[in-house]
Amino acid sequence: MKAKVLIIVSNANAIGPNNRRTGTFLSEVAHPYAEFKNAGYQIDFASLTGESPFLDALNLADDPENLKFLTGKGWEDMHSASKLSEVNVNDYDAVFIPGGLAPMVDMAEDAELKKIIAEVYEKNAVVGAVCHGPVSLLNVKLSDGTYLVSGKNIVSFTTEEEDNYARADVPFDLQTALTEQGAIFHAAEAWSANSIADGNLVTGQNPASAKGLGEKMVAILESKNL
Repeated sequence: MKAKVLIIVSNANAIGPNNRRTGTFLSEVAHPYAEFKNAGYQIDFASLTGESPFLDALNLADDPENLKFLTGKGWEDMHSASKLSEVNVNDYDAVFIPGGLAPMVDMAEDAELKKIIAEVYEKNAVVGAVCHGPVSLLNVKLSDGTYLVSGKNIVSFTTEEEDNYARADVPFDLQTALTEQGAIFHAAEAWSANSIADGNLVTGQNPASAKGLGEKMVAILESKNL
């Protein structure tokens, strides 16, 4: 049987004191989606509220994988995402959380999301997140009471990148927050492709890292001989 992947997306469409428009960053969902699709996996979408999510960076629609996502089943399925609390996550071999600024709004504290990520991780399914998506890993506690990210090799959108992108809009610095919960952070040159796997946890730094993250998730899933 081929693997089943659940992509969990934010429902936010604005962030910060100036209500900057946001959503899921197009290439950060489209590029991993392409890797999962090419591997023949079943791909489903869930959002925190079950309402239709939003996309950001539509100006990148001329990228081939982004265009395929927009005009194919990808955006259609994401648009009709299930409500996360109504999804049986035990049916899935991997969960993936794409970035964009939106997750910084509703994914740092969401109790249902934290519970699901802990359960998925502890059953040895693959957990992946890219750019601002690793905010979903914050405040996730495992059954032994430790933070999921503690002692893990992790990357996300970096402090340097945020300073030149959305510092005035985000509620906190993601690299700092992950490090404060014990993550071993691996920042690369700003805007360069950088993804890292630590066991069944895979993270990526920025939009350029989304494809590599998808490839690493596929490699882990294939190694499990599902």
